[in-house]
Order: sequence, then structure tokens, then C-alpha cells
Amino acid sequence: MSHRFTAIRAAWAGSTMLAAAIGFAAPVTAQDDAVSEDDGQLATIIVTANRREENLQDVAVSADILDAERVALIFSGAGDVTALAGTVPGLNVESSNGRVAPRFYIRGLGNTDFDLAASQPVSVLLDDVVLENVTLKSFPIFDVQRVEVLRGPQGTLFGRNTPAGIVKIDSVKPSHDTSIVSQLSFASLDTVSLNGAFGGSVVQDVLAFRVSAQLQTRGDWIDNDFEDGPNPLGGFTDFAGRAQVLFTPSDRASVLAAVNFRDLAGSSTFFRANILGPGNNNLNANYDRNTVSYDAGGGNNADYQQFGATLTAAYEFDGATLTSITSRWTSKGSSRGDVDGGNLVTGPGFIPFPSDTQDSIDLEQTTQEIRLASNGDGALSWQIGGFYFDSDFDVTTIGFTFPPPVTVNHTNEAWALFGQVSYQLTDTLRATGGLRYTDDEKAFFVRSGAAPQAVSVGDKQFDWDISLFADLSDDAAVYAKVANSFRGPTIQGRDVAFFNPPSVAQSENITSYEVGFKSELADRRVRLNGAVYYYTVEDPQFTAVGGAGNLVQLINANKGEAWGVEFDGAFQISSQFLVTLGVAYNNTEIQDNTLEVGTCAQCTVTDPTRTVAGAFGPVTFAAINGNPFPNAPEWSGDLTARYGIQVGNSGEFFIFTDWTYLGDTNFLLYESREFNAGSRIEGGLKIGFSGDNGQWELAAFARNITDEDNVQGVVDFNNNTAFVNDPRIIGVMFGVKY
Repeated sequence: MSHRFTAIRAAWAGSTMLAAAIGFAAPVTAQDDAVSEDDGQLATIIVTANRREENLQDVAVSADILDAERVALIFSGAGDVTALAGTVPGLNVESSNGRVAPRFYIRGLGNTDFDLAASQPVSVLLDDVVLENVTLKSFPIFDVQRVEVLRGPQGTLFGRNTPAGIVKIDSVKPSHDTSIVSQLSFASLDTVSLNGAFGGSVVQDVLAFRVSAQLQTRGDWIDNDFEDGPNPLGGFTDFAGRAQVLFTPSDRASVLAAVNFRDLAGSSTFFRANILGPGNNNLNANYDRNTVSYDAGGGNNADYQQFGATLTAAYEFDGATLTSITSRWTSKGSSRGDVDGGNLVTGPGFIPFPSDTQDSIDLEQTTQEIRLASNGDGALSWQIGGFYFDSDFDVTTIGFTFPPPVTVNHTNEAWALFGQVSYQLTDTLRATGGLRYTDDEKAFFVRSGAAPQAVSVGDKQFDWDISLFADLSDDAAVYAKVANSFRGPTIQGRDVAFFNPPSVAQSENITSYEVGFKSELADRRVRLNGAVYYYTVEDPQFTAVGGAGNLVQLINANKGEAWGVEFDGAFQISSQFLVTLGVAYNNTEIQDNTLEVGTCAQCTVTDPTRTVAGAFGPVTFAAINGNPFPNAPEWSGDLTARYGIQVGNSGEFFIFTDWTYLGDTNFLLYESREFNAGSRIEGGLKIGFSGDNGQWELAAFARNITDEDNVQGVVDFNNNTAFVNDPRIIGVMFGVKY
């Protein structure tokens, strides 16, 4: 573990003691991001899918919201961003880089590329700033109002690289009301999670601030039974902080300055050799969650530092509001791993040759957005704007015994103009249309360690969408939407380190058709929302990873096709009993009669195959036409239930449980008997007591309460290697809120 956390821990401990002296504050209660309703009714959920606050029931988008209480429960066991997997129907998140570089999938569309330069069709935004690089997407989620998951293309208002959807994170903003919030939890595996926030007024009605932070730690819990390898493994310390200042010189003007910081000293993913099959996808006798057999990897360390600064300024004119968002982010760090998942002496199982690699990144990202949006409640509303994006980063790949280190550089410059118009055609019918023009340019060159191989790509595209929203009654509506969006061209250069040329994928274009309904029934005690969608992707970008040659290569298929159904429900059974249920079915298919990819060395491929002679022996290719998209579960769903019992005038005993489900999933482009997963389920539980009308809370909790062993992903390399989810975490927490 890094020694630089000594000072951080000491300072944080001091601030925690101060908070304790003042009094702890309980976590935010359910639906704190929503507008409260009458007792016993569901709260009105606010979303910002159209870059303005609106009732979820009035927006032509399939969306789901994680409120502050749900977010706190999801991460109570010190989980990382991948803990969001399955918490929203149709959303999957996984990573083969530990607590950094998560891969997001919505409606089955994502990218399995593990390179630090990978692009994804799901965009992550923090306070309206795009976190484009995969390492930035791992920034911890804490002190938030809500997390919005917008399903389907969002290219008009949010830009390229959003054809699958958006995960939009909104932090708690400064207020002139004094606020002190803190929560501390202790759990199994020496897990500690501490977060808190403090804010209030500096100059009443003019200057306010908010400072928040989170510290997550875990002890080493994985034994390495190979005598020459590092031992023990698995611990981490992940610290993140945010400071915000809000300046409101008048009723019309505001300036919000924010800085975000993260320092991670932890572990990369633990690959486990030969734990699948053979001949099936079951975990075999080689699997022991608490043990690995590494002869390399240097402890599977991951060390990252991230910093972001954002300045958001707004001025309200008589008819419109002008908003400017300026941001700069940096990310620097490295992660190393024993990729073969074992050793050549004891295995487990057969390992043809060892692999010990480290990838590092040094990134700078700058964004600028200017937006002018109409004010008022008239029949016509509109917004226009411009956006600029610039990214420059180096990626260094080290094979510690072979090959030599190679550093490559990636740059990406893009700009866009966009607009949206919405018009109330009748009292019950509203039409909305949007258009965005984007110019996207990328370049790649080798800095050191290999022959110069400069590559540049670019594209210019229009994104558009149009929707109709019809109110059937005060409590029910239907909508229809057609949207087009694109993901810019991509360059993959990691294989330069393994004596192969960089690969390029051209832009992919998605056209999506969606119809849905929104309804609130039983005097606003039942909310039922749903959607049916169909989309096609022209030239979908896929990544062929692994194979006998251990390559990472970008490819374009001819076409992809998908259709599905989504349902989100909330049931306020009583004023003390709330149940939510979400379900999604998603059917995806690759359509390309000629596309083949390399296959694994030891698994049982079920696709048609073809074997040819290679430089190091025979090479087998599989035809993937008709296969599902990788990491696209057919079924997904989530269930939550919260029941409270009033105790006295100001206390409450409560039980809160949440469950996620991911169905049959193929992990790779080709199909095999080993590299797929069946049903995966995980549950959480929180039982506690809150007093003084929610000002303090004491609770016991559990994550993965049934201790499921779920395969999260695989390594298509030289053995049937996979990585799994975290074990069961059980702990206690205490929080306060003033």
C-alpha cells in the first residue's frame, strides 16, 4: 500500500473527530433527489435528459434513476463503479482493470476492449462534463443527488460516443443552508468506508461552499500459494474529494467552481487460470476465491491519480439563459497484472507461457460547452450550443520479461454545434426535434520502443432525433422516438508493443426506434413506465481480444441488430413500504457473413471454424455471424424493497434490500462452451434504526449477501482464465446528518 496515504488518513481522521464532536448526520433518505409528495404517494422524479430539470413522466426517454439512498447502499461495502451493473435494467458494467477502466453497456451495446485508449458507446458525465477516457469513467461516485441512466441514443444534446446511452452523475451542489453529513462503516475483509460533506453560506445569498470526500479501504485478503510470488494480495486504499464554491452576485447570475481529486493505491483484477470447464462454463476445482498461484504481476498493483476542475457560469436574460461549462481533467497511473493467472510449475492447469504486463497512462482532457436555452413555460422551448473537446495522452505497455516497453500517443480533437426545439402542438401533444453536427479527428504515433507508425482518422457526422409525446390523461402518456447517433472512429495501438501494426475501426452509426408509456396509478401510489425498442448499427465497432496470439484488434462488422423491452415500476404499498422493480429483455445479433475472429487456445468453440498455418503454429478462426453482442445479457433486472416501522415521534426501524439479476451472457465475439455465463444474481441488505427524524442512523448491512461466485469476465488468452465478483461483505455503519 502507498505511504502517501498516511497524511491523508491523519487529516481525515481529524476531520472525522471534529464531525463527531459536532454530531454525525444520517445518510440521505429515500428519493432525496425527488420532489416530495403527500404522505403515502410516490415522489416526483426529476431528470435532466434534455439539459433542464423535468418530471420523468413528461420526457420522451427510457430512463431510470438511482437516488441518493440507493447509491449509498450500492457502495456501502466499498465497491467501485462496476457495482452499478444490473442496478438499472439494461445496464451492465465490468472491468478487467480492477477499480479503473470500467466498461459500460446499455441495451447490449458496449466495448470489450481492455486498452486504456479504448472508446465506448456509453458516455459517463459528472456534473455535465464528459469523462471520455476509460480511467476517468472510474471516478468514485459519492455525495450525489442522483445517477441517471438514459437508455438509447443521446447524440443530439450530449455528443458522439453516446449511441448506447448515458450514465449521468449529478453531485450535491453548495447551498446557503448549513449541512454536515458523515457516514462510517466497518465490514469484513478489513473493509472501511468513510464519507462526509460539509457546506453552507460564506456570504448569505451570495457565496456558498461544499466540501465532500470519501475514503474506501480494504485489507489484503487473497493468499498467493506459489512460494516465489508476492503474498498476500487484494487490498486497496481509494480516496476521493470534491470542493465546490457557488457565487451568485445577482438573481440572474451564478458561477460554480468545482475541483475533484482521486488517489488510488490498490489492486488490479485477479485473473485465475483454468477455472472454467473444460466443456462447460462451471467453476471447477481449480477455483478458490481466496487463493491465487502467481509467479509474477508484482502484486497486481494499480496506482492512479485523477484531478478535475470545472467552472460553470450561467446568466439569465429575459427570454433565455446562457450557460458556459469549462473543464479540465487529468489522469495518471498504471496497473499491472499476472495475465496468465498462474505459473508454469503448479498451474493450476496447463499454461503454455507466462504473461506479466503493465499499462500506464498520462492524460489531459479539456472541454468547453456554451449553451443558450429558452426560459418560460410557453408552447415553444429551444436550446442551441457549441462544444469543444481535446484529449492528449500517452499509453505505455511493459512486458516485464518480453517484449520491451513501448509508449504510444493518442490525440483526439472534436467540435460540435447542436440545437433542440420542442413545441406543444396541442394541449396533449408535444413534438421535439434535435440536430447536432460533429467534426471528430484522432491521431496516433509511437513515441518510443517501436518503429514509427503514425495513423490518423476523422469523421464528420450529423446526429438527429425526433419524438412525439402524447398525454392520454393526467396520469398516463405515450411517446414515440426515432434517433440517430454515431461513435467516432477509433485507433487501437496496444499491439504495437507486441510487434503488430495499429488497427483502426471506422465510425459506427445507430438508428433507433422506440415507443414507450409513462403512467402513475392508484392516486400516485403506483408508477409503471415501459418501452419497446429496435435498433440497427451500421459498421458496429467490435474488439477481437486474445486468441492464441494474444492480440487486441479493432474490427467493423457489417451490421448489428437488436430489439428489446424495458419496464420500470414503483409501488408505494403504504407510507412505510416502497417496492421498485425493473426488468429488461434484450436480443442482439451480429450480422456479417464474412467476419471471422481468432479463437482461444483451449476452449471448446461452438461456432463454425477454419484453421490456417501461422508463424507459431496453426491458427483457428471462428465465423461469428448471428452471434449476440459480447457482454450483452438477454435478461436483466433489479428489485428493491424498503419497509419502515415508526418508533415514537421521531424514530424509525427499517429494512432495505436490493437485488440485481443478469441473465445469459456471452463474453466474447465467438461462442464457446466455457466463455459465457448463465444467471447471475447478487443481493444486498440493510437493517437499522434512525432517530431524531433521520438525523442519525445505526445499521447493519451486507453486500452479495448470499456469497455468490459470479464470473464477471474472461481472458481469451492461452488458458480458460476468468475473473469473478467480490465476496460477501458484512458490516455495520453509523451516520449523521444536520
